[in-house]
Amino acid sequence: MPKKLESTFGNMVIVLSAIGVVSAFALGFTYAKTRPEIEAAAKKKQEKIIREVLDGISFDNDPLGEKYTVSGFDGIEIYPAKQGGQIVGAAVKSFSPRGYAGNVWIMVGFKSDDTINRTAVVEHKETPGLGTKMATPWRDQYNGKNPGTNNLKVKQDGGEVDAITAATISSRAFSEAVQKAYDAFKKGGDHESAE
Repeated sequence: MPKKLESTFGNMVIVLSAIGVVSAFALGFTYAKTRPEIEAAAKKKQEKIIREVLDGISFDNDPLGEKYTVSGFDGIEIYPAKQGGQIVGAAVKSFSPRGYAGNVWIMVGFKSDDTINRTAVVEHKETPGLGTKMATPWRDQYNGKNPGTNNLKVKQDGGEVDAITAATISSRAFSEAVQKAYDAFKKGGDHESAE
């Protein structure tokens, strides 16, 4: 009859360590195998959002490939749209940390005259049913407006934007992200750090 393995602290440490090493190897292997697909899916999603906010603007470059950032606007990315080498607009990924449940990430498409072409919600953790209405036609009220001449704060704060009913915090965060996108776009005319 084989000898029974004693349940000692040392044996438990050895067994748990072996399980940990095998699990880490399995996770690392799975990550290495799926990483290219995950990155390709993220790139495809980003391209789709860029095209959505630049819809109707004719450009012949690859905005995603020409992404740049601007000093003083950490976390904000600018994707220039060019026609024949001339800037005809840009998609700007921006955020506000002042959402009800954390960061609200959006993409704002600008025309060359600084007006907003379209907006899209990239990511948020707002309350389902309330804050999630940012991704509905509510956001269309920003289209055609210039954050340099229009006051894009919510009406409760003296601006021109109708807040989402019962989600004023989310509405304020969206407006702040739009303004940050515009400020980065304006400063980024002579962009500094291409990536």
